[in-house]
Amino acid sequence: MSLPPLDSLPATTPPAAPSPTRTTIPAAGDVSCPAHPASAHSPSTTTCSPPAAARPTSLSRLTRLVVTLFPLLLIGTWAALDRSAVLDGVARLGDADPWWLLAGFLFTLLGWVVAACVRQGALPERLPPGLLLASQLAAGAANHVLPASIGAHAVTLRFLRGRGIPLARATASLALYSLVKPVARIPVLIVFLVAVGDTLRFGALAPDRSTLLTAAGSAALGLTTVCLLVTTVRPLRRPAVDFVRTALTDVRILHTRPSRVLALWGGSAVAPVLQGSTIAAVGFALGLPLSWAQVVFALLIASTAVGAVPAPGGIGPVDAAMVFTMVSLGAPTGLSTATVIGYRVLTVWIPLLPGTLILSALVHRKVL
Repeated sequence: MSLPPLDSLPATTPPAAPSPTRTTIPAAGDVSCPAHPASAHSPSTTTCSPPAAARPTSLSRLTRLVVTLFPLLLIGTWAALDRSAVLDGVARLGDADPWWLLAGFLFTLLGWVVAACVRQGALPERLPPGLLLASQLAAGAANHVLPASIGAHAVTLRFLRGRGIPLARATASLALYSLVKPVARIPVLIVFLVAVGDTLRFGALAPDRSTLLTAAGSAALGLTTVCLLVTTVRPLRRPAVDFVRTALTDVRILHTRPSRVLALWGGSAVAPVLQGSTIAAVGFALGLPLSWAQVVFALLIASTAVGAVPAPGGIGPVDAAMVFTMVSLGAPTGLSTATVIGYRVLTVWIPLLPGTLILSALVHRKVL
Protein backbone atom coordinates (compact mmCIF):
# COMPACT_ATOMS: atom_id res chain seq x y z
CA MET A 1 0.00 0.00 0.00
CA SER A 2 1.55 3.21 -1.13
CA LEU A 3 1.20 6.46 0.85
CA PRO A 4 0.26 9.71 -0.85
CA PRO A 5 3.02 12.23 -1.33
CA LEU A 6 3.51 14.84 1.41
CA ASP A 7 2.88 17.72 -0.95
CA SER A 8 -0.68 16.61 -1.55
CA LEU A 9 -1.65 16.55 2.14
CA PRO A 10 -3.75 19.54 3.34
CA ALA A 11 -1.94 21.99 5.59
CA THR A 12 -3.17 21.98 9.16
CA THR A 13 -2.90 25.06 11.36
CA PRO A 14 -2.71 24.62 15.11
CA PRO A 15 -5.55 26.30 17.01
CA ALA A 16 -4.77 29.80 18.23
CA ALA A 17 -4.23 30.17 21.92
CA PRO A 18 -6.79 32.31 23.69
CA SER A 19 -5.45 35.83 24.20
CA PRO A 20 -5.41 37.11 27.79
CA THR A 21 -7.96 39.68 28.74
CA ARG A 22 -6.45 43.18 28.97
CA THR A 23 -8.00 45.60 31.42
CA THR A 24 -7.48 49.31 30.81
CA ILE A 25 -7.26 51.37 33.98
CA PRO A 26 -8.30 55.00 33.47
CA ALA A 27 -5.97 57.77 34.49
CA ALA A 28 -6.52 59.58 37.74
CA GLY A 29 -7.59 62.83 36.08
CA ASP A 30 -9.62 61.25 33.25
CA VAL A 31 -13.09 62.69 33.20
CA SER A 32 -14.62 60.22 30.72
CA CYS A 33 -14.17 56.98 32.69
CA PRO A 34 -16.01 53.96 31.21
CA ALA A 35 -18.18 51.87 33.45
CA HIS A 36 -16.31 48.87 34.89
CA PRO A 37 -18.15 45.62 35.43
CA ALA A 38 -17.99 44.45 38.98
CA SER A 39 -15.95 41.32 39.50
CA ALA A 40 -16.32 38.68 42.10
CA HIS A 41 -13.02 39.57 43.70
CA SER A 42 -13.57 43.35 43.77
CA PRO A 43 -17.23 44.10 44.31
CA SER A 44 -16.58 47.81 44.80
CA THR A 45 -17.21 50.10 41.86
CA THR A 46 -15.13 53.09 40.71
CA THR A 47 -16.80 56.49 40.31
CA CYS A 48 -15.27 59.22 38.15
CA SER A 49 -15.41 62.89 39.12
CA PRO A 50 -14.45 65.99 37.07
CA PRO A 51 -11.14 67.67 37.89
CA ALA A 52 -10.99 70.37 40.49
CA ALA A 53 -10.27 73.06 37.86
CA ALA A 54 -13.61 72.35 36.17
CA ARG A 55 -15.59 73.02 39.34
CA PRO A 56 -15.87 76.71 40.28
CA THR A 57 -14.96 76.97 43.92
CA SER A 58 -16.84 79.13 46.34
CA LEU A 59 -13.55 80.76 47.37
CA SER A 60 -12.91 82.19 43.89
CA ARG A 61 -16.46 83.53 43.67
CA LEU A 62 -16.11 85.12 47.10
CA THR A 63 -12.76 86.68 46.17
CA ARG A 64 -14.15 88.24 43.00
CA LEU A 65 -17.17 89.55 44.91
CA VAL A 66 -14.91 91.15 47.52
CA VAL A 67 -12.70 92.74 44.84
CA THR A 68 -15.78 94.05 43.06
CA LEU A 69 -17.36 95.60 46.16
CA PHE A 70 -14.13 96.83 47.78
CA PRO A 71 -14.00 100.15 45.83
CA LEU A 72 -17.56 100.96 46.87
CA LEU A 73 -16.79 100.18 50.50
CA LEU A 74 -13.63 102.27 50.43
CA ILE A 75 -15.34 105.25 48.82
CA GLY A 76 -18.22 105.05 51.30
CA THR A 77 -15.79 105.07 54.22
CA TRP A 78 -13.93 108.05 52.81
CA ALA A 79 -17.18 109.95 52.23
CA ALA A 80 -18.25 109.29 55.81
CA LEU A 81 -14.95 110.58 57.20
CA ASP A 82 -14.93 113.71 55.00
CA ARG A 83 -18.66 114.40 55.03
CA SER A 84 -18.30 117.93 56.46
CA ALA A 85 -16.30 119.12 53.43
CA VAL A 86 -18.76 117.46 51.06
CA LEU A 87 -21.80 119.03 52.72
CA ASP A 88 -20.14 122.45 52.82
CA GLY A 89 -19.22 122.27 49.15
CA VAL A 90 -22.69 121.11 48.11
CA ALA A 91 -24.27 123.93 50.12
CA ARG A 92 -22.05 126.50 48.44
CA LEU A 93 -22.78 125.07 44.99
CA GLY A 94 -26.49 125.28 45.75
CA ASP A 95 -26.28 129.09 45.68
CA ALA A 96 -24.07 129.25 42.56
CA ASP A 97 -25.00 130.03 38.96
CA PRO A 98 -26.20 126.71 37.48
CA TRP A 99 -25.12 127.56 33.94
CA TRP A 100 -21.51 128.09 34.96
CA LEU A 101 -21.65 124.85 36.94
CA LEU A 102 -22.94 123.06 33.85
CA ALA A 103 -20.03 124.50 31.86
CA GLY A 104 -17.64 123.24 34.55
CA PHE A 105 -19.16 119.76 34.36
CA LEU A 106 -18.76 119.75 30.57
CA PHE A 107 -15.08 120.70 30.99
CA THR A 108 -14.74 117.76 33.39
CA LEU A 109 -16.18 115.37 30.81
CA LEU A 110 -13.81 116.71 28.16
CA GLY A 111 -10.94 116.17 30.59
CA TRP A 112 -11.71 112.44 30.75
CA VAL A 113 -11.84 112.23 26.95
CA VAL A 114 -8.48 114.01 26.70
CA ALA A 115 -6.98 111.65 29.31
CA ALA A 116 -8.09 108.68 27.20
CA CYS A 117 -6.51 110.28 24.11
CA VAL A 118 -3.20 110.75 25.96
CA ARG A 119 -3.24 107.11 27.09
CA GLN A 120 -3.79 106.03 23.48
CA GLY A 121 -1.05 108.35 22.27
CA ALA A 122 1.47 106.67 24.58
CA LEU A 123 0.92 103.22 23.05
CA PRO A 124 1.50 102.00 19.47
CA GLU A 125 -1.34 99.44 19.60
CA ARG A 126 -4.87 100.66 18.99
CA LEU A 127 -7.21 100.28 21.96
CA PRO A 128 -11.04 100.06 21.87
CA PRO A 129 -12.24 103.65 22.45
CA GLY A 130 -15.26 102.77 24.60
CA LEU A 131 -13.40 100.51 26.98
CA LEU A 132 -10.48 102.95 27.09
CA LEU A 133 -12.77 105.79 28.16
CA ALA A 134 -14.46 103.54 30.72
CA SER A 135 -11.08 102.55 32.11
CA GLN A 136 -10.16 106.21 32.56
CA LEU A 137 -13.38 106.86 34.47
CA ALA A 138 -12.53 103.90 36.69
CA ALA A 139 -8.93 105.12 36.99
CA GLY A 140 -10.19 108.52 38.11
CA ALA A 141 -12.13 106.89 40.95
CA ALA A 142 -9.12 104.81 42.00
CA ASN A 143 -6.82 107.84 41.73
CA HIS A 144 -8.71 109.62 44.51
CA VAL A 145 -8.07 106.74 46.92
CA LEU A 146 -4.37 105.93 46.47
CA PRO A 147 -1.61 108.58 46.49
CA ALA A 148 0.71 109.74 43.71
CA SER A 149 -1.55 108.47 40.88
CA ILE A 150 -0.87 104.86 41.91
CA GLY A 151 -4.54 103.95 41.66
CA ALA A 152 -4.94 105.34 38.13
CA HIS A 153 -1.75 103.67 36.92
CA ALA A 154 -2.74 100.34 38.48
CA VAL A 155 -6.16 100.37 36.78
CA THR A 156 -4.62 101.37 33.44
CA LEU A 157 -1.95 98.68 33.73
CA ARG A 158 -4.56 96.00 34.38
CA PHE A 159 -6.59 97.27 31.42
CA LEU A 160 -3.59 97.16 29.08
CA ARG A 161 -2.62 93.68 30.25
CA GLY A 162 -6.19 92.54 29.65
CA ARG A 163 -5.93 93.85 26.07
CA GLY A 164 -2.91 91.60 25.48
CA ILE A 165 -0.24 94.30 25.80
CA PRO A 166 3.06 92.85 27.11
CA LEU A 167 4.11 93.94 30.57
CA ALA A 168 7.25 95.75 29.39
CA ARG A 169 5.33 97.76 26.80
CA ALA A 170 2.48 98.54 29.22
CA THR A 171 4.87 99.85 31.89
CA ALA A 172 6.78 101.82 29.25
CA SER A 173 3.49 103.42 28.19
CA LEU A 174 2.75 104.46 31.79
CA ALA A 175 6.25 105.89 32.16
CA LEU A 176 5.95 107.86 28.92
CA TYR A 177 2.55 109.18 29.99
CA SER A 178 3.96 110.32 33.34
CA LEU A 179 6.98 111.95 31.70
CA VAL A 180 5.20 113.81 28.91
CA LYS A 181 2.56 115.43 31.15
CA PRO A 182 4.93 117.68 33.16
CA VAL A 183 7.10 118.42 30.12
CA ALA A 184 4.08 119.51 28.04
CA ARG A 185 2.93 121.67 30.96
CA ILE A 186 6.03 123.91 30.74
CA PRO A 187 5.18 125.82 27.51
CA VAL A 188 1.57 126.19 28.70
CA LEU A 189 2.84 127.65 31.98
CA ILE A 190 5.06 130.11 30.09
CA VAL A 191 2.14 131.26 27.93
CA PHE A 192 -0.09 131.96 30.93
CA LEU A 193 2.80 133.53 32.82
CA VAL A 194 3.11 136.08 30.02
CA ALA A 195 -0.67 136.57 29.99
CA VAL A 196 -0.96 137.41 33.71
CA GLY A 197 2.52 138.88 34.28
CA ASP A 198 1.28 142.45 34.71
CA THR A 199 -1.00 141.61 37.61
CA LEU A 200 1.17 138.99 39.32
CA ARG A 201 3.07 139.68 42.48
CA PHE A 202 6.03 137.34 42.07
CA GLY A 203 7.40 137.94 45.55
CA ALA A 204 4.52 136.12 47.22
CA LEU A 205 4.69 133.12 44.90
CA ALA A 206 8.43 132.66 44.48
CA PRO A 207 9.78 129.79 46.62
CA ASP A 208 12.53 130.58 49.09
CA ARG A 209 16.04 129.14 48.96
CA SER A 210 15.40 126.33 51.45
CA THR A 211 12.40 125.09 49.48
CA LEU A 212 14.40 124.98 46.25
CA LEU A 213 17.27 123.15 47.96
CA THR A 214 14.89 120.62 49.49
CA ALA A 215 13.24 119.93 46.14
CA ALA A 216 16.58 119.59 44.35
CA GLY A 217 17.97 117.34 47.08
CA SER A 218 14.90 115.07 47.00
CA ALA A 219 15.11 114.72 43.21
CA ALA A 220 18.84 113.94 43.34
CA LEU A 221 18.36 111.43 46.15
CA GLY A 222 15.59 109.63 44.29
CA LEU A 223 17.59 109.43 41.06
CA THR A 224 20.70 108.23 42.92
CA THR A 225 18.71 105.53 44.74
CA VAL A 226 17.26 104.19 41.50
CA CYS A 227 20.70 104.10 39.85
CA LEU A 228 22.24 102.28 42.82
CA LEU A 229 19.47 99.69 42.91
CA VAL A 230 19.77 98.99 39.19
CA THR A 231 23.56 98.71 39.23
CA THR A 232 23.98 96.72 42.46
CA VAL A 233 20.94 94.42 42.54
CA ARG A 234 21.44 91.94 39.72
CA PRO A 235 17.81 90.67 39.48
CA LEU A 236 16.71 94.24 38.77
CA ARG A 237 19.30 94.89 36.08
CA ARG A 238 17.84 92.80 33.27
CA PRO A 239 14.21 93.99 33.70
CA ALA A 240 15.47 97.58 33.83
CA VAL A 241 17.47 97.14 30.63
CA ASP A 242 14.49 95.49 28.89
CA PHE A 243 12.22 98.29 30.09
CA VAL A 244 14.54 101.02 28.78
CA ARG A 245 14.97 99.23 25.44
CA THR A 246 11.21 98.80 25.02
CA ALA A 247 10.52 102.40 26.02
CA LEU A 248 13.02 103.81 23.54
CA THR A 249 11.64 101.61 20.77
CA ASP A 250 8.06 102.69 21.48
CA VAL A 251 9.03 106.37 21.62
CA ARG A 252 10.67 106.07 18.22
CA ILE A 253 7.62 104.29 16.75
CA LEU A 254 5.12 106.70 18.27
CA HIS A 255 6.88 109.81 17.01
CA THR A 256 6.69 108.54 13.44
CA ARG A 257 2.87 108.66 13.63
CA PRO A 258 1.36 112.17 13.61
CA SER A 259 -1.88 111.00 15.20
CA ARG A 260 -0.03 109.55 18.19
CA VAL A 261 2.11 112.68 18.56
CA LEU A 262 -0.98 114.91 18.51
CA ALA A 263 -2.82 112.71 21.02
CA LEU A 264 0.17 112.43 23.37
CA TRP A 265 1.64 115.94 23.37
CA GLY A 266 -1.47 117.90 22.39
CA GLY A 267 -3.62 116.09 24.94
CA SER A 268 -1.02 116.57 27.69
CA ALA A 269 -0.94 120.33 26.97
CA VAL A 270 -4.74 120.69 26.80
CA ALA A 271 -5.46 118.66 29.98
CA PRO A 272 -4.35 121.32 32.54
CA VAL A 273 -6.14 124.04 30.55
CA LEU A 274 -9.40 122.07 30.77
CA GLN A 275 -8.85 121.45 34.47
CA GLY A 276 -8.21 125.15 35.05
CA SER A 277 -11.28 126.00 32.99
CA THR A 278 -13.35 123.83 35.32
CA ILE A 279 -12.04 125.74 38.34
CA ALA A 280 -12.69 129.04 36.56
CA ALA A 281 -16.27 128.03 35.75
CA VAL A 282 -16.91 127.16 39.41
CA GLY A 283 -15.30 130.44 40.47
CA PHE A 284 -17.42 132.45 38.04
CA ALA A 285 -20.51 130.67 39.36
CA LEU A 286 -19.59 131.84 42.88
CA GLY A 287 -18.52 135.36 41.84
CA LEU A 288 -14.72 134.97 41.95
CA PRO A 289 -13.09 138.29 40.88
CA LEU A 290 -10.37 136.71 38.72
CA SER A 291 -10.03 136.23 34.98
CA TRP A 292 -9.94 132.86 33.26
CA ALA A 293 -6.21 133.18 32.55
CA GLN A 294 -5.46 133.97 36.20
CA VAL A 295 -7.36 130.92 37.46
CA VAL A 296 -5.67 128.58 34.98
CA PHE A 297 -2.31 130.06 35.92
CA ALA A 298 -3.10 129.52 39.61
CA LEU A 299 -3.73 125.84 38.92
CA LEU A 300 -0.54 125.49 36.87
CA ILE A 301 1.55 127.10 39.59
CA ALA A 302 -0.07 125.08 42.38
CA SER A 303 0.20 121.71 40.62
CA THR A 304 3.79 122.41 39.57
CA ALA A 305 4.86 123.49 43.05
CA VAL A 306 3.32 120.68 45.11
CA GLY A 307 2.16 118.17 42.51
CA ALA A 308 4.84 115.69 43.60
CA VAL A 309 3.46 115.47 47.14
CA PRO A 310 1.98 111.94 47.48
CA ALA A 311 -1.62 112.81 48.32
CA PRO A 312 -4.65 110.96 46.89
CA GLY A 313 -5.62 112.77 43.70
CA GLY A 314 -3.54 115.77 44.77
CA ILE A 315 -6.24 116.65 47.30
CA GLY A 316 -4.80 118.66 50.16
CA PRO A 317 -1.45 120.14 49.07
CA VAL A 318 -2.65 121.25 45.64
CA ASP A 319 -5.83 122.71 47.14
CA ALA A 320 -3.90 124.76 49.69
CA ALA A 321 -1.44 125.96 47.07
CA MET A 322 -4.29 126.87 44.73
CA VAL A 323 -6.05 128.94 47.40
CA PHE A 324 -2.78 130.67 48.26
CA THR A 325 -2.11 131.49 44.59
CA MET A 326 -5.59 132.87 43.97
CA VAL A 327 -5.33 135.03 47.12
CA SER A 328 -1.96 136.30 45.85
CA LEU A 329 -3.68 137.26 42.61
CA GLY A 330 -6.20 139.39 44.51
CA ALA A 331 -9.14 137.09 45.29
CA PRO A 332 -10.72 136.99 48.78
CA THR A 333 -9.64 134.05 50.94
CA GLY A 334 -13.16 132.82 51.70
CA LEU A 335 -14.24 132.94 48.06
CA SER A 336 -11.05 131.22 46.92
CA THR A 337 -11.60 128.44 49.46
CA ALA A 338 -15.23 128.07 48.38
CA THR A 339 -14.13 127.83 44.74
CA VAL A 340 -11.67 125.05 45.48
CA ILE A 341 -14.19 123.13 47.60
CA GLY A 342 -16.85 123.47 44.91
CA TYR A 343 -14.35 122.36 42.30
CA ARG A 344 -13.54 119.22 44.29
CA VAL A 345 -17.24 118.41 44.73
CA LEU A 346 -17.85 118.86 41.00
CA THR A 347 -14.84 116.88 39.81
CA VAL A 348 -14.32 114.34 42.61
CA TRP A 349 -17.43 113.62 44.63
CA ILE A 350 -20.09 113.83 41.95
CA PRO A 351 -18.24 111.54 39.43
CA LEU A 352 -16.94 109.29 42.21
CA LEU A 353 -20.02 107.06 42.50
CA PRO A 354 -20.44 106.39 38.74
CA GLY A 355 -16.67 105.96 38.38
CA THR A 356 -16.63 103.43 41.22
CA LEU A 357 -19.58 101.56 39.72
CA ILE A 358 -17.75 101.41 36.38
CA LEU A 359 -14.63 100.16 38.17
CA SER A 360 -16.61 97.40 39.87
CA ALA A 361 -18.32 96.47 36.59
CA LEU A 362 -15.00 96.23 34.75
CA VAL A 363 -13.59 94.02 37.50
CA HIS A 364 -16.70 91.84 37.45
CA ARG A 365 -16.51 91.43 33.66
CA LYS A 366 -12.79 90.61 33.90
CA VAL A 367 -11.80 93.62 31.80
CA LEU A 368 -9.51 94.63 34.67
